[in-house]
Amino acid sequence: MDRSVIVHESFLRRVAARDFPQGRAPAGPLGNELAVSLYRSGCLTRALDRTSRAMQAAGTGFYTIGSSGHEGLAAVAAALRSTDMAFLHYRDAAFQIQRAEQVPGQSIAWDMLLSFACSSEDPISGGRHKVLGSKALFIPPQTSTIASHLPKAVGAAYAIGAAKRHRPEHAVLPDDGIVYCSFGDASANHSTAQGAFNAAQWTSYQSVPLPLLFCCEDNGIGISTKTPQGWIGATFSNRPGLKYFACDGLDIYDTYATALKAADYVRTRRKPAFLHIRTVRLYGHAGADMPTAYLSKAEVEAEEANDPLLHSVRLLSGAGALDPEAALAIYRETGERVNRIAAEVAARPRLKTADEVMASLLPPPRACRATNGPSAEARAAVFGSDARAMDEPQIMSRLINWALTDLMLAHPEIVMMGEDVGRKGGVYGVTQKLIQRFGPDRMIDTLLDEQSILGLAIGMAHNGFVPMPEIQFLAYLHNAEDQIRGEAATLSFFSAGQFTNPLVLRIAGLGYQKGFGGHFHNDNSVAVLRDIPGVVLAVPSNGADAARMLRECVRLAREEQRVVAFLEPIALYPMRDLHVDKDGLWMRRYPDPGERIALGEVGVDGDGTDIAIVSFGNGVYLSHKALPRIEAAGIKARIIDMRWLSPLPKEALSQAVRGCRHILVVDETRHSGGVAEALMAHFLETSCARLARLTAQDSFIPTGPAYAATMPSADGIVSGALALTGALKKADR
Repeated sequence: MDRSVIVHESFLRRVAARDFPQGRAPAGPLGNELAVSLYRSGCLTRALDRTSRAMQAAGTGFYTIGSSGHEGLAAVAAALRSTDMAFLHYRDAAFQIQRAEQVPGQSIAWDMLLSFACSSEDPISGGRHKVLGSKALFIPPQTSTIASHLPKAVGAAYAIGAAKRHRPEHAVLPDDGIVYCSFGDASANHSTAQGAFNAAQWTSYQSVPLPLLFCCEDNGIGISTKTPQGWIGATFSNRPGLKYFACDGLDIYDTYATALKAADYVRTRRKPAFLHIRTVRLYGHAGADMPTAYLSKAEVEAEEANDPLLHSVRLLSGAGALDPEAALAIYRETGERVNRIAAEVAARPRLKTADEVMASLLPPPRACRATNGPSAEARAAVFGSDARAMDEPQIMSRLINWALTDLMLAHPEIVMMGEDVGRKGGVYGVTQKLIQRFGPDRMIDTLLDEQSILGLAIGMAHNGFVPMPEIQFLAYLHNAEDQIRGEAATLSFFSAGQFTNPLVLRIAGLGYQKGFGGHFHNDNSVAVLRDIPGVVLAVPSNGADAARMLRECVRLAREEQRVVAFLEPIALYPMRDLHVDKDGLWMRRYPDPGERIALGEVGVDGDGTDIAIVSFGNGVYLSHKALPRIEAAGIKARIIDMRWLSPLPKEALSQAVRGCRHILVVDETRHSGGVAEALMAHFLETSCARLARLTAQDSFIPTGPAYAATMPSADGIVSGALALTGALKKADR
């Protein structure tokens, strides 16, 4: 028999017989009226779980993961304010239900059942997922089951203190608010979670405000793997900088009292705390999971005998708040009401088309205060002696630095964070002087953990900041790529555009560094970024373009709430010369602060019709280096700088190569999974030109003299162009 039916029938029988599990008497500050409200939330949680399982069996619901056994989390919600942003564990229906009691006008049962049915009328995800979440309740939706939401909870908590010092235009979190973040005992072991705990402790240890309440809901098992008894308490009760609280989640009186103490500690001390709540898991993990497949029947029945709703009825009766007959009536009435609503919800519309599904993939634009930019006096004061050099050609790294300076002057909500971005000014000096110009509040030197860096950025974006996190090297992104894929890029999609976390992720990357690195400092794979829906990927090839594109990236984040990756080619940071030593032909003058290169706008150099060389980043530089030899062979060429790798600027590329008889794609990423694959497919579908591609080998990059051996070269571009156009055969004759 379905365990939910067994638990349901046991509850009815045991309440009627006054057969309650043993436990402490009710004690603490929980009043009768609120206690009954918590019980009602628990009953609704239980009814929704049973109904969602029935809906799935009937084909009117999709995917079930229940909250039964975790009803005590309603008491935690009651101990917090409705404006305390909550990043919830997927078993926290009781928390959301109880929080809805604090905000007028909520139809919580209807809304949650719409989500169970994947109806397009679901107010949080629009039918895209069965998730907890609500804009009105300050609960961003979470789809993670492995604690990837913890790093951004750290960032959101940090953002409260940061906003108190420099309040952004779009800040939403109150100055005296806290951030709440819950998860299971199994997820507490995940490296992502451990990194978040460490980041919180690291911050607290330095007395930096971080009002964050972690909550571990310890039901003793993760799917089928048991958590060792006492493990959570042993590992979290004595961590420096992280105050530990523990309570019994089966006892709403104890849970409420302890949660009040924990919340008060976090709110008044502005320090993080860890709330450890004992729970039980009823019905198994999710869906059709049968706990008796990996637990003995005696173990399953022992958990069911500790049903938290039975404990609540016992406690309410003991406190004189509600007699068992009335408690049973509430339970029955709640179940009947949920069944009636479920029958109506089953007929509500669902998503049908790709356009409907993708409607919230890109966040909605937002109105921003107009900025005329800083005055000439303000710029002169900040730039100092650098201002005198702006009329002279400069290397890319310096022009990016100046662009960042202008952007931070114009937009006080911009904050940068990363390893070494502040005092050192970055590994390559790109962020030099910025900490002197804008202070450590806006130039945040972080601990060495890419997940924490990106989590800090994502969380700060929840409170109106425009973060610009830096990942030191492209290869380091792989340590934390799920923070972009599973968190930042999905938030608008799963919240129907109601929650966003715009940011501009700066990454130093690609290859061609001489004498430094190997595959961790020279990485020519961008597939992970191009594969994430909605993420913009920009790659400049020269300093002036970098400045103009960076301004567009910030505009996209600030005004259109986009997640943007700005990939800076390391080898081009110091590049001065093109053809001969000291010719200075790859340096550029700093463009006027008002100049931008729009998303999707490609660069075209030349008007030759024999061949179009399409490339980006280092490939553009190498193509220009090869151009004199190509033209010497009588080939009239043009060079197309893609600039934007994702979304692929297809229309602009088609226009740029129009009239060319040959197209050579020069791609410094790998042959398999590289950018050239998409370009070749596009041109094959849209052009009659003859095509060829020159790519990097499917290899990691070595250190030493062979640093560029696996990648395209100027010589290779010349040979490729001659072969494609037939000029090579003519030369042979």
